Amino acid sequence: MARMSETATGESQAATPLVIARRFAAPRALVFQAWSSAAHLKNWFCPEGFTVPEAAVDFRPGGVCDICMRSPEGQDFWSRGVYVEISPPERLVFTSSVVVDGAAKFTAHTTVTFEAEGDATRMTVRQVYDIHDPAFSGAVDGATEGWRTTLDRLEREVARIRGRSAVHASFTLERVYDAPPALVFRAFTDPAAKARWFAGGEGYELLGHSMDIRPGGRERASGRWASGTVSTFDAVYFDVVANERLVYAYEMHLDDRRISVSLATLQLTPAGAGTRLVVTEQGTFLDGYDDAGAREHGTGMLMDRLGASLAGQG
Repeated sequence: MARMSETATGESQAATPLVIARRFAAPRALVFQAWSSAAHLKNWFCPEGFTVPEAAVDFRPGGVCDICMRSPEGQDFWSRGVYVEISPPERLVFTSSVVVDGAAKFTAHTTVTFEAEGDATRMTVRQVYDIHDPAFSGAVDGATEGWRTTLDRLEREVARIRGRSAVHASFTLERVYDAPPALVFRAFTDPAAKARWFAGGEGYELLGHSMDIRPGGRERASGRWASGTVSTFDAVYFDVVANERLVYAYEMHLDDRRISVSLATLQLTPAGAGTRLVVTEQGTFLDGYDDAGAREHGTGMLMDRLGASLAGQG
């Protein structure tokens, strides 16, 4: 049990550190993956009886890790943290504070290590605590049991990732371009205009691109990355309103593997002499594929390339 002691002045001291380990019947990379995105953490990062209705994860050193844990009584406890070290698949370090009504109650400094044991993984969680509100010392006292039931949930998540699964995620991005809506719409619907910005980054070779932008029409683009992997975008359009809106669904494949199915909505509205573009995507990532925010990041990069292609055309 972790316990807090107090000085003679009543100031809180660090509680006794916690160490808890669990063996998982899965390789290190897969167990590490379960820590790497909001979609995964929402499935398991809370004690039994709690839920995670919200989570924001920027999985990189210096990135945020904000998780809302909701009690059975409906009270929300926010864990607001920052990643310190990410060394896949061996080690993860982050610092997080439990925040209630805007005030930090205690801070946990967490180190997670992943050791291979044949085809299995021994994962060890080490936490050091700083108590800011003595009333929450009981929460730290119960950390061992809380982690035990949390790791029970992690076991279920690891098993789910290994099997067939569907993980949902959504995002909305907004850009304002110095070009009229008709010109921005053309950049999405005219093959020559779209070719100027709709492609992968460095190390990407476009293999083919065809498009027929109308209700029921299809668009398909494929390319090979430096690794040799071929990615394929295959879309069907459902709603096309000139200069205002596009709605389409698309599949993404890596080689012969379908990794996701998504619904995308593009809305264009005048913004002074320019155009405000709002892109909303709702995605389903399939059978253990871990997006870890890559789709949102990649879409943002494409929106920036679109802006560069429009420069000087307004």
